[in-house]
Amino acid sequence: MYTALRLQRKLKQRLRSGEAEIVVVAPEPYMTYQPFLPEAAAGSISPRHVVVPLRRVLPHCTIVIGEAESIDHTKRTATVTTLASGEDGTGALEIPYDELVLAPGSVSRTLPVPGLADHGVGFKTIEEAIGLRNHVIEQMDIASATRDPAVRDAALTFVFVGGGYAGVEALAELEDMARYTSRYYHNIKADDLKWILVEATGRILPEVGESLGRYAVRELRGRNIDVRLDTRLDSCEDRVAVLSDGSRFPTRTLVWTAGVKPAPLLAATGLPLDERGRLVCTAKLTVQGTEHAWSAGDAAAVPDLTAAETGRTTAPNAQHAVRQAKVLADNVVAALDGAPLTEYRHSYAGSVASLGLHKGVAHIYGRRLKGYPAWLIHRMYHLSRVPTFNRKARVLAEWTLAGLFKREIVSLGSLEHPRAEFELAAGRRPRPDGDDCQ
Repeated sequence: MYTALRLQRKLKQRLRSGEAEIVVVAPEPYMTYQPFLPEAAAGSISPRHVVVPLRRVLPHCTIVIGEAESIDHTKRTATVTTLASGEDGTGALEIPYDELVLAPGSVSRTLPVPGLADHGVGFKTIEEAIGLRNHVIEQMDIASATRDPAVRDAALTFVFVGGGYAGVEALAELEDMARYTSRYYHNIKADDLKWILVEATGRILPEVGESLGRYAVRELRGRNIDVRLDTRLDSCEDRVAVLSDGSRFPTRTLVWTAGVKPAPLLAATGLPLDERGRLVCTAKLTVQGTEHAWSAGDAAAVPDLTAAETGRTTAPNAQHAVRQAKVLADNVVAALDGAPLTEYRHSYAGSVASLGLHKGVAHIYGRRLKGYPAWLIHRMYHLSRVPTFNRKARVLAEWTLAGLFKREIVSLGSLEHPRAEFELAAGRRPRPDGDDCQ
């Protein structure tokens, strides 16, 4: 989206004259600003303000909602399946192109852990974030109503696997929300909730540095969160999380945030990939050894020209992706005009992470901050980076209102099965898979 947004500005006259066309293929009609997912899950930000509608911000681009199945760069065509492909019987679209920008990002990296596919949930999309919020409050409802101690214990046990940004921020924000929500239950106390963070390495939040990582562990443990370092999830069959240290936790909530991998589309492009499945790129963001192909973000292995050692690539994070998009768009325009290309070079500015409301850690330009100042910097940084003034204003307004009024503690789990009530009224049993809108 950032690349198309900049191209739209740079090629304004050519787009108007019909000399150029920008086609954006995306599986969803919006771009998700992922750093705000934890706050959306906690109810601090409305879900619709975490996403940016493509048709609104890219009015001069052709938006195709669908998924690219394969790319034939020799013929310069992309095979795309749209929402209408199964309805009209015409099959996939063949979209020709002159210049190809591949930025499909990444997907959750799962491991062959028994039971994970059946009981786990990721934390990369707005649907997963809001579904998880609804699920946590629903588990508190179950625990409040059940007369079975085993069911109550499992409902109030929440296991998060992965100690990176996604896992730590999601757990911290949801724990904050659930602790606040517990005051409205007559038979649930905050100490009844059991939160467990499982990390395979010896520290969490490696991006912010070792000392702040240790502080984050102390902060979480001070809130009665069980942080298990050097520990792996061995199994979660039958809704029982079995850890490598021998611990067993019956749980109805298992959140998997243990890393990402490049989007599967890359394997169907025929373009050069590295050992991790990413596109091998040059510092100019072209695909190595390939003309008219470009990439950026999590899908691209871009040389880090600012690193001391050779061979390093830029980290797969939003800080690099947004800046790479700017250079990529400028280079596409330069290539069209026959001008020289620019190398991507960006020094590390720092990292910020939220540990819940008014708590955080930050490593900015060599300075280490913690607590409220770090949390404030975290919010201001991401507010400055979320695209469009419209979204910035709406997010800031919601934060202001959240500071003046109490938290929302409503679960809207029925949103995931919107026809369930109607089917019951019509005498039909709702389908358990929730696929009730077909």
